[in-house]
Amino acid sequence: MSEIGATEMLSESLGSFVLVKLKGGREVRGLMRSFDQHLNLVLENAEELFPDKEPKKLGAIIVRGDNVVIVSPSPR
Repeated sequence: MSEIGATEMLSESLGSFVLVKLKGGREVRGLMRSFDQHLNLVLENAEELFPDKEPKKLGAIIVRGDNVVIVSPSPR
């Protein structure tokens, strides 16, 4: 996917809940407020997800772009 296509896709996700898979297998979801060219993300109402456990509330966070594997829409 081209950089322009990825930027457009992320722009469409602003204000929506997204699921972010990170290196090391961790997953967080939250309301995407902003991003930059390095794929750094600002999420509000973020939660870390665990298999077979309740999510851990994190609040507002910044996810460093070099840890991001994938960003996808998340059902809330």
